[in-house]
This record gives sequence, structure tokens and C-alpha cells, in this order.
Amino acid sequence: MNELLLRQPSLPDVCPVMAAVGELAHAGGIEERGAIFTRREVVEFILDLVGYTIDQPLHKLSLLEPSFGDGDFLLPVIDRLLCAWKAHGKTTHPLETLGGCIRAVELHRDTFSHTRAAVVARIADAGIAVSVASAIADAWLLHGDFLLTPLPDAFDMVIGNPPYVRQEMIPAALLAEYRSRYTTMYDRADLYIPFIERSLGLLKKGGALGFICADRWMKNRYGGPLRALVDKGYHLKVHVDMTDTPAFHVEVTAYPAITVITREKSGVTRLAHRPAIDRAALTNLAGLLTAKKLPKDHGEVRELAGVTAGSEPWLLESPDQLAIVRRLERDFPAIEEAGCKVGIGVATGADRAFIGQFNALDVEDDRKEPLVMTRDIMSGTVEWRGYGVINPFATGGGLVDLADYPRLKRYLEAHKEEIAARHCAKKTPVNWYRTIDRITPSLTRKPKLLVPDIKGESHIVYEDGRLYPHHNLYFITSDEWDLRSLQAVLLSAIARLFIATYSTKMRGGFLRFQAQYLRRIRVPRWKDVPANLRRELKTAAEMQDLAACNRAAFKLYGLTAEEKAALGGSVDQQD
Repeated sequence: MNELLLRQPSLPDVCPVMAAVGELAHAGGIEERGAIFTRREVVEFILDLVGYTIDQPLHKLSLLEPSFGDGDFLLPVIDRLLCAWKAHGKTTHPLETLGGCIRAVELHRDTFSHTRAAVVARIADAGIAVSVASAIADAWLLHGDFLLTPLPDAFDMVIGNPPYVRQEMIPAALLAEYRSRYTTMYDRADLYIPFIERSLGLLKKGGALGFICADRWMKNRYGGPLRALVDKGYHLKVHVDMTDTPAFHVEVTAYPAITVITREKSGVTRLAHRPAIDRAALTNLAGLLTAKKLPKDHGEVRELAGVTAGSEPWLLESPDQLAIVRRLERDFPAIEEAGCKVGIGVATGADRAFIGQFNALDVEDDRKEPLVMTRDIMSGTVEWRGYGVINPFATGGGLVDLADYPRLKRYLEAHKEEIAARHCAKKTPVNWYRTIDRITPSLTRKPKLLVPDIKGESHIVYEDGRLYPHHNLYFITSDEWDLRSLQAVLLSAIARLFIATYSTKMRGGFLRFQAQYLRRIRVPRWKDVPANLRRELKTAAEMQDLAACNRAAFKLYGLTAEEKAALGGSVDQQD
């Protein structure tokens, strides 16, 4: 284990934390390590973006790689450093000249050893004695946890692909230590969030961070504190959407972006979208993204001002569409302010026990609710497959007394092993048979709009008040809006514009229709909708005519011809 790490006086409970670090250092699987391997062309592109190029005196700069893994970034950095060192007149004292140029950290023990050997060989190939090459490698490479390892110096550049590890994979003692050190470790933040926080804090004034990592933090809830940190003291200089590009050696479920953030006054952000993974194309694109002034009619790069705004999601869409969003946000209330409620269906924590065919669930009639799931609404209308969910909650609050429900008691005890194994049951053993979310039977009888989480387009289904939503469905109810008319609005291009603006994007162009994004949609108050437009909206929804939904919604929001064109399609067809 890294000696620097062992000497830290700040750890209040060293043994559990050190044990957790040691556990991760020996983790065998890629999932546990959060290791994803980046293509060489993409690495070279990022190095170009941060200015780590061989025409610079790289031996006078300092660079940090916080999680070097198998050397996907580290080895190209070394190649460039040695090339620049030779070009600027290599010295007879390479250890003194090069020893401070790189700091690179890796936690996984076997990976550290293998990559160190590759680094020594790379240095020796440049004509440096093996003993000196080994000493340089020891100066560059640190074995330890980047989030805990002391790094006293600031750096001109920080580059890499930080590990993507969910909190559930991190031992509790170590997670607590991370939270005590890093203010951006908020809500369900993944490990790459504090990696970015610490890396930004290690930049010199004018320094640049260039990372390729998941883009979720740029818009979702847990990324708020990190976005606020960037807005306060840094400049989001470059953003390149890498979704659906072969940026890595394996296919990933995360949706990546390349982000260059500099420690300087905030300004305009340059944006590029899904470039070809080709060395020549990326070299040309890097030239555009780093040019002092963008040439006219280049087509590949856009500039956008005001991307960062405190903890607010970063809006990286086209200026024309962003202008529509801003105008509608100014002129109309958010959907919940207009008398609608957005919620999510029930999570049980043990669906195999709590969910089954409604008629086959052998419990008292008032202890189960008919359940609607995503597969029930795939056609655009509800086609119930007959499932139900057990309801252990009493009408007045709290759980029912199982002594009052012998059939429910018998059923739950037959499934107790699975139900009691859940985290929520272990946390409160006396309430072992509760579902994670409370079930409120009145929701079953309330008409609602159902929205599946992941879709390429808006998929809004009307349910007339017979079924309870499952946790993979969001729902919208309203005591003010007519739900059929609201359905037409939510099926329109305007609703999709709000989701696309605020949602993280998934592989294949799919969007996340989650509550946090649905709540961003703006709608007029129902009392302000003219009677003829109410009828037009309702008819369009009932006919499932998306073009008619668009026409009615565009009238509702008073879109101009230019705004309609910005949303795509023929203006004449939309009028």
C-alpha cells in the first residue's frame, strides 16, 4: 500500500478505511474497479484539447493522471513527453528533468505492477538507462487511492477516464471517508464525481482538465454540487458528446462525453457532437475546438454562452431550441405549478414475492391492487396482463396487523426468506413485510397518464383509474387539467424538447422520462386554455394523432414560424 497513504494523520478510523482500500486494491473484476479502456485516437484527441502537444516544452509542464489503469492515457502522454524532450534538446540528467513532469495514481495492485513495467520499458526505449528509467517511473507512479493519496503540487493538466463505480460497490467505511472529504459526493453520486472535484482542485491557475466520462452529472440531481463548483471557479471550455461512438474498446452502458474544464474566468463553451473515431478527423476537430477564432461555415463546432448557471443542469442543445425553452420557461408555469402531480409507481424490493397474477394472489381482497407495468402499455393503450401487487399498508397509516389478515400472513410468511433479506427489512426488522414505497389504494382509482422511463419519443398512455403503477412507470394526475388534453401536450414535440434539454441521453438516442425531467415541462393553466383548443387537444390524443397533437400544442404555446421550424418539419404542415 502507498506509504504516503498510510502516513495520513487525518483518517479518524484508519483500520476500516485501510481495509476497504486494500479490498478494492485487490478487486479482480472490471466492474468492481470501474475500469473502461479508451481508444488511442480518443486519448490523442483529449491531449490535443488540453494543449499537451509535442510542439510545447512538455518537460516544463506537470500532468496528473488520477487512475492510470493499463496506461491508455499514461503511455501516450509519455510518448509525447519524451518526443518533446528530445526535440527541445534532451539533457544528460533525465531523472532531474523528467521526474516531476508526471504524477499518475492507480489503486489496483496487479494493474499497477503491469503498467509500471510497461512504463519502464517505454522510457528505456528512448535511450535512457534501465536503472534511471526505473527511478523515473517510481517518481511518476503512485500506488494508492487517488481520493486519499496526498498530492502536494498543483498541475498544468489533468487527463484521463475516471472510474465509474456506483456507491453500492464501495465499502461503507470508505464511502463515509469520501463523503467527509468531498462536498460533491451528494445523493447517489458515482465515484467519478469526487474524482472530478479533486482533479479540479489540483489545477494550477490557467490549467486544464480533460476527462472522458459519463455525462449524467451534467444534468441529473446528484451532479448539482459539482456543477455549482464548476460555475463558481472554472470555465467549461469544451464539451464533445461521445454517445453512440466507439470511444472505448468495449461497449459501455454509460453515456460518455469529453469535457475540458479550465481554471480561469468563465466564457463561451465550444460544442461538438458525436465525431467520427478517426485520427485525422479528430485531429481536425481538435484544431477547431482550440482555435483562437472559429472559421466561418465549418459546421462541426458550435459556440454557446451561459451553459453553466450554478447547480442548474447544463443546457447543451442548439441555440434556437434553447431559446424556445427559455421563452416557455419565462411565459408558462411548471407542470406541477399548473395543478398536475408527477409521481413514480411502487417499488417493492422483492417483486417476485409481492407481485403475481392478481387472481392467484391468495390474500384478502383489500390486501392487493391490480398493477399496471411497462409491458401493459407498449401499444400506446392499456392492455392489462392481469398482474397485481400485495398491499401491506393500513388505510390510516402504518402496516396492517397480520393477525387481522390470516391469508395475508400465510402468504407473506411463505415468502419471508426473500422479503426479509431486503435492506429495508434488515434495517427495521419489525416492519419486515413492508414494500419499499407506501401503497395508496386511492391512486388505483384515480385517472392518470403513464410514462415509461426510457423511450426514444414521448410515450404517454392514458389509464382511466383501474390500475396501480409499477415502479418502472412514472404517472401524472391532475384535479385541474383534463388528462386527455394534457396527454396531447405531452405527446407533442414541445414536451420532448423539454425532456431532451434536461435529460441525460442514452445509447441509441433514447431519453430518460424521469420525474425530475417531467417536472421541467411548462404548461398553461387549464383555465387559460380556450374551449375550442381544449377539444382539439383532447381529440388529437384520443386519435393518437401525433401531427394533430403538435398542431394543437403549437397553438397552445403561441409558437412563431421560426420556433416551429427549430423543432423540425415543415412550417406549412404544422400550421
